[in-house]
This record gives sequence, structure tokens and C-alpha cells, in this order.
Amino acid sequence: MAAGYRIVGGRPRVRVRWWRWPAALACVLLAAGTLSAAAAGGPPRAWLDRTLPATVRATALVAAMTRGEKLGQLHGIWRGAHHRYVPGIRRLAVPPLRITNGPAGVAAGDDPVQPAATALPAPIALAATFDPAAAHRYGRVLGTETRASGHGLVEAPDVNIARVPTGGRVFESYGEDPYLAGRLAAADIRGIQSTGTIAEVKHFAANNQETDRDTVDERIDDRTLHEIYLTQFEAAVRGGRPGAVMCAYPRINGTYACQHRYLLHEVLRGQWGFDGFVQSDFDAAHDPLAAVAAGMDLELPSGRCYGAPLRRALAAGTVRWSEVDAMLVRRFATEMRIGVFDRPPVRTELPTRADAGTARRLAAEGMVLLRNERHALPLSPRLRSVAVVGPAAGAAVTGGGGSSRVRAARRSDPVAAIRRRLGAAATVRYAPGDTAARIPAAVAAARRADVAVVMVGDGQTEGSDRRSLALPGVQDRLVRAVAAANPATVVVVKSGGAVLLPWHDEVPAILDAWYPGGQDGAAVAAVLFGDAEPGGRLPLTFPAADSQVPAHEPGQYPGVGGTVRYSERLLVGYRWYDARRVAPRYPFGFGLSYTTFALSRPTVARHEAGATVRVEVGNTGARPGTEVVQVYLGFPAGAGEPPRQLAGVARVRLTPGEHRTVAVRLPPRAFRVWDTAAQRWRPAPGRFRVYLGDSSAHLSLAGSVTVPR
Repeated sequence: MAAGYRIVGGRPRVRVRWWRWPAALACVLLAAGTLSAAAAGGPPRAWLDRTLPATVRATALVAAMTRGEKLGQLHGIWRGAHHRYVPGIRRLAVPPLRITNGPAGVAAGDDPVQPAATALPAPIALAATFDPAAAHRYGRVLGTETRASGHGLVEAPDVNIARVPTGGRVFESYGEDPYLAGRLAAADIRGIQSTGTIAEVKHFAANNQETDRDTVDERIDDRTLHEIYLTQFEAAVRGGRPGAVMCAYPRINGTYACQHRYLLHEVLRGQWGFDGFVQSDFDAAHDPLAAVAAGMDLELPSGRCYGAPLRRALAAGTVRWSEVDAMLVRRFATEMRIGVFDRPPVRTELPTRADAGTARRLAAEGMVLLRNERHALPLSPRLRSVAVVGPAAGAAVTGGGGSSRVRAARRSDPVAAIRRRLGAAATVRYAPGDTAARIPAAVAAARRADVAVVMVGDGQTEGSDRRSLALPGVQDRLVRAVAAANPATVVVVKSGGAVLLPWHDEVPAILDAWYPGGQDGAAVAAVLFGDAEPGGRLPLTFPAADSQVPAHEPGQYPGVGGTVRYSERLLVGYRWYDARRVAPRYPFGFGLSYTTFALSRPTVARHEAGATVRVEVGNTGARPGTEVVQVYLGFPAGAGEPPRQLAGVARVRLTPGEHRTVAVRLPPRAFRVWDTAAQRWRPAPGRFRVYLGDSSAHLSLAGSVTVPR
């Protein structure tokens, strides 16, 4: 018999606990179900009634569980080689919860039993689209293939800010701006969950470096924490309503993230109204009492905290069973709301053939054309000879390393794709040029070709940060040698973030393709030959030197004595370059096109719902193309904000000669700052300057808006 009621004289008597009315309501429903169930000779199953609210169903289920069953649902177990697995309860028809990593596809980076899947372009490439519609398509592929692989939850998206450009997981996230990251994350989550898969936004919060990530103590003032490192999480929670949030490894102001009551209880659930469940990163929980009190609901990969230590705490009375019940209700209600409970995923064939087309288009949309002197690109399809050289040319760069690595089901390699695009009439010579001994062969191939395409890249991976933004190995030397041999040299950079380009002025064209995913070859070839446009803009700043970054002192990164101090405060990314009047190699938001655009007739209108900026965008070139209109706000003097910050974006595609007026709406939140004392966002009264342009460094003053006191 389920806990919470008993039968006396053949009739159910409900014991109503006044301090937990949802549980009492569930017991009433259970009791009602018992009458009909008894007549039918079966047990009560109110939690299987899909007509009831998810929280009521989940509360009924937890009331029917034994204490042993409850404890078994608080952490994962190892099931063969798979270690993201929470077992089911057959007696109660509770399905197991199978979890896969993301965020660039159904990942196999640390799970050898995962099936091959579509390797999507890296999330940093998605960020470069500046396009929520693209993020929604991305999420649908990820959600569909997660379900088809038999999993109910995907650990994605990763929305941590690229505070440190050399960070090992910059490729997994959306760059350096909280507004952009939050807007894309919400759309990605909606795409994932539209397929009946739970999305899990991560890593909450401020998981901004791999160096000492398990123990580092990040000292961040409250205003900086909210305005830079929590804003995108808030947008993801409010705009995407993810089923789950993953708490992170680091300590924030002395407390580990997975037992940080202020972050998990007061901010996430209290201020933002998050109604899903919180899962730990692998072994990120340390103290079961603190984790329970903070609101961490599920521990992975096993029960280091929520196994024997929690059982002892329950026996001692330092943790209450009512707390355990609340944790389980949150998770089961989420599974019921999104569909994982009632329609458990079953492994089927993944739709990788159809999804490859989406991945190819997304990769092209995110590629950023950094340089294009003398219209070096697009290449003519009538070329007779091309040299394709470099360590990133022979095989598809499917992604970065670590737990996000995808075993690509379909691959398009660059050399093969270029040969296919040019046909049998052209000669395509390939030389890797990946060592000093191999550079001469690459130079010889370049000298004999009409055009040389050099493909280089970095090597980001979870678990370690890069020492420098410089391309590893002999790649810089390779680019310079090839460019000296053939003036018609195009460089394709396949990076997980910003890289140094010391040979920038020696080549006519540079295309950043990020990590293009499994469709690398087809996508890069399409952009090089003009079958697709390079539609991306930089979601992070490209410095001119390693020393030219905001967190450039040891105390800021990698830390001193296990502590990192965010002393740059709000000046992250382009905000720092603007405030310090430092010119980077390429600014945030920058990106060229195969056509040209003009912005004209800007207007700014203030209203109760914020403000609306309108501008006419014209395609003044000879090819169709996409412009990304960016609106930045300059806060009133005395507000304590950076010089400018991104507040709105509009992506518009135009045919040659076409003009269109676009509207960018700025919500009231865009004009507010975080008030630490009141723990809320408050308007910043005064005159706001409104800037309009195509990058953080190329802006014109569109007007102003005054916020009254």
C-alpha cells in the first residue's frame, strides 16, 4: 500500500499533512483511484493518469514509493559501459532515465556504447549565426537524435561566457556576450524539447575555465555575477523553460556550485521560477547535507554523496524524508511534463541522412569571412588547379575534444568535397604540411596551383585550457610559406574560438569555419565557391596578441592559491576593449559578406514596453546576402556600466538592390542594472545612447532614449 493513506473497514482513510497540501491532494486522488482499482483487482496508478497535472502525478508517485526505491532514484548507476543512467522501478511502471552528453550532437566522448550520430557544427559556430531560428533547428536535430538513440535527456546547451579566450570549452558555448548567449540558448532549448527530449542547460554557474575547474574558487561580486554570468542562464530558463539545469564544478565565492543555496534556491528557483530539476556535473557534489539544502536533485554518475552518506544523514535526522520527496517530485514532474515518462525513448535508426543537410546549412551560416581583399572569394568553379594543404584539410573537423565529442555517422572531408565540386577537369593536389618536414611538399603543390587553400586550426578540449591563442605546431610557418609561393592563397581557419593571425596581411582571404562538424567538407566547399554565403559574425573578440585579453593577470586567470578574482568586473570581451580603447584584430560582431550593405534612416521610439529601433537595410552589391544589424546601448553617466553593450539583433537576407526596414525591439530589461542591495533589476534613469551598426567597433549613433527617474 502506498505511503500516506491506509484502508480501515474497506474504505480509504487519508492522512492529510497540512504543511504539504500538494501531497495531500495527491493522496486524495490516490484514494479515489484505490476504490476503482480495488473493484478491478489492481493497484492504484494515479501517476499514470495523463489528464492530471504533472506535479500532482509526481507527488502521487513519490507517495507510492518505498524508502529504498526513493534512495535509488537520487543518483545514477553504471549500466555496463553507460554511466548516465538512472534505473526505473518496474513495480510502479517508472521508466529508466537515460542521459547523453551534448551539446553538438549525441555525444560519445566518454561513452563507448553511444551510437554514431550527426556531428553538428560546434555551438560557437551556431553563436556566429546570431540567429534564434538557426538555434531552434539545431535543437530539433539534437533532440530528435537524442530520442532516437534511446535517451530522454541531453546535457545541452552550454551557455558559460567565454571570459578566458584560451578556455578549453569555449567551442561548446556561445561566446562572450550574455544577451546573445541567452537568446540562442532559449531557442535551442525550445527546439530540443519540442521533440519530447529534456534539455539541460549547463554549467550553472561561472564554469569559465578548465584549469583547476574541480576546486577553483571564483570570487565574483554580485552585480558582475548577475549581469554577466547569470543573465544568459536566466534568459534560457525564462525563455526556454528547460527541464533540467546542471550545476557546475567550481566554487563561487567560497561555496561549491552544487551546494550553493543562493544560486540554486534563491536565484534559480526563487527569482527565476525554475520548475525543473537540478543535476550535478560528474562528481561535482561534495556534501550531501549542503547539496540537499541547496536543491540539487540528482547526482551523477553515481551515489558518492547521495548514496551511503545521504542514507546516514537520513538515519541521523540531519536530512528529512520530506526533502527527498520534494527532490523526486521535481524530477518526475519534469519527465511527465516533457513526455519522457509517458513515452520513454526507444532506440531506433537515427535520421542522420536528413539531418546531415541541416548540419551542412548551419555550418555555412555560421562561417565568418574575416578578410577578402581583391574579391579573392568566392572561388571560380572553372579553376583548373587547386592546392589544398594543411592539417585541417584531409579529414572533417567534427568537433572539439572531451565529453562533447560525437562519433560522426556521416562525414564530408574537405579535399574530397573540393574535388567533387570542381569535377574531373580540375586538378586538386593535397599535402598535409603538418610538420616542418612536410611543409616543402605543401609549398610545391601551392606553387603549381591557380589557387592555394590552406586549412589550419586549433585543438580545444575539455579538461585543459590552451596555453596560447597561437595556432599549434608549424601552422603559422606553413601559411607564410604557402602565401609566399602563391599570392592567391585562401586560409580557412577551423577553430573553437579566437586564434592569433600573425600572417593576416600576407594573404588576401581568411574564412573562419569554426569546427564545422561532420559536413565540414561540403559546407566549406559551398562557401568557398559561392554556393552558400558566409553568413556568420564573430560571437567573441579576436585579440591581436595573447596579452591583449581582459583577464591578463595571474590573479584573474589561472588564479593564485586556488582563487580566481574577477577583478575586471563587467568588462568582459568587447566591453573591455571599448573601455580601454584597445583595438583587437577583429571586434565582436564583425563579419564580411560576398555583397555589401548600407544602413540608413535610423529611428528610435521610446514606449512603455521599452524601445524600438528601426533602420532601413539595403543590399548595395551584386549578390544576395545576409546582414546582421546590431543595436548597442550606452548607459547614462554614473550607471557604472561599460561604454556599450549589445541589446538587440536583427538578421535580414536581401537580394541585390533590395531595401527593407527592420525593427529591433529593446525590452525594459535592456535599460536596467542589477541592484545588489534589493536583489532585483532596477531601471537606470537618464539618457541612453542608442548605437547601430555591424560590429561592436563599427557603430553610428542612431539616437537616444531617456528613462525617467
